[in-house]
Amino acid sequence: MNGFLISAPQSSSGKTTVSLAIMAALARRGATVAPFKCGPDFIDPGYHRAVTGRPSINLDDWMCGEEFVRQTFLSYQNDRTIAVIEGVMGLFDGFGASSRIGSSAQIAAITGAPVVLVVNARGMAASAAALVTGFAGFDPEVRLAGVIFNNVGSDRHAALLMEALTTHCPEIICFGCIPRDESMVIPSRHLGLVTAEDNPLSDDFIDKLADMAERCLDLDRLSGLSVKVKEPHPHPSPPLEGEGTFLNLSNSARTNENFELFVPPRRLGGGWGERICIAVARDPAFCFMYEDNLRLLREAGAELAFFSPLSDASLPAGIHGIYLPGGYPELYAARLDENRNMKKAIRAAVAGDMPVYAECGGFVYLTEGLDASENQAAADFVGVFPVRCRMLPRRKALGYRQIDLTECVIIGTEGAMARGHEFHYSEIGTMPEEVERCYRVSRQGETLGTEGFRVRNCLASYIHLHFGSNREIAGTFVAACREYPRSK
Repeated sequence: MNGFLISAPQSSSGKTTVSLAIMAALARRGATVAPFKCGPDFIDPGYHRAVTGRPSINLDDWMCGEEFVRQTFLSYQNDRTIAVIEGVMGLFDGFGASSRIGSSAQIAAITGAPVVLVVNARGMAASAAALVTGFAGFDPEVRLAGVIFNNVGSDRHAALLMEALTTHCPEIICFGCIPRDESMVIPSRHLGLVTAEDNPLSDDFIDKLADMAERCLDLDRLSGLSVKVKEPHPHPSPPLEGEGTFLNLSNSARTNENFELFVPPRRLGGGWGERICIAVARDPAFCFMYEDNLRLLREAGAELAFFSPLSDASLPAGIHGIYLPGGYPELYAARLDENRNMKKAIRAAVAGDMPVYAECGGFVYLTEGLDASENQAAADFVGVFPVRCRMLPRRKALGYRQIDLTECVIIGTEGAMARGHEFHYSEIGTMPEEVERCYRVSRQGETLGTEGFRVRNCLASYIHLHFGSNREIAGTFVAACREYPRSK
């Protein structure tokens, strides 16, 4: 298996541009590129998909654990692919300063991927070699294969960098020098880039990226780097485990009917012999979802029907549940407001006790709407949750979150734990007390309060949960969707 992880000493060194250029060049050569992204980011994977034509998979050991990351990485690999993993922040920056958890270095250690360090060489010559030497020897479990110097000012500058590296770090390969070029910069918003949906890369721009990689980088040596992944520990499972369990949903103050939700026993390979279809919102307003969440839903036996709250007049036919992921609904507030048929359809689905799971932007869409604020016009949304939102000039929340379920809900039983990430610039008004809170939220052991709001069988939160953090989430949600027609 060939592949490598692209990282840097710090953020804003050019990781994304270099990663996209390499992916585009390898794909144009006819290689099968398997793109990955370290951490919880949604935006970079959208660009990976744009240049490779393949979904990009998030690898996050804090949310999902080491074995899930390793198994996920292996599941997308074969001997014909080249894995290109884009790192996050600086190579060793992660959940804290005293461990590798949540860092690109940890993903490199788990996957066995060699690291290619993108060094912003602006204003450096011999000092670049000192920096590279430090990174190469910092952690024996992280294999630094080579460097790419970015923002190189001239041929003379490139020669000095190469001389310094050859003299002081002869074992480290220089895969190339990339000159400064402001035309290659991708626009940014908040902490990350503008989404690929908002800023679609033209074919000309992708070709320009690929041309730059062909001209400036040693792609043959890069594509020949080998991944030395450790085989995952076997976790044999019998075809059926136990007899299944029943969850009593009659404790929901907003559920009209008392009925029990059957959670089937886990079955090897997924699939339950009954067609269960979940509608998944996917358009420029709702594009933040972990690809593994979709995979795990399919493995649990669900068919997925994608739809657009922006442009579709109705929900897909024959569905048993709805998944509303995050995104930037505020950027499309007017169009979402104007699509009254879709709002009416989702309200009716919730009123009929269809299981609906929403997070962040999807949650905002289920509120009464957005209040007017600076650079944001007022808009009316679905209105399932009796609050309105407003956009703030500063970030409201950012970081990893752990949730513990305090109620039996459509994604798990009371006491179950899951992990995810929270990032938003909006805030909601005061949620009425009669709306149930089903999550106890914490950060690094610090309790942050309650969240996870439920109205009938609709569960919504600002937190993007990774279903890989608790493999029962997908199965429980699919089971709730399977029960939905019978409960009516």
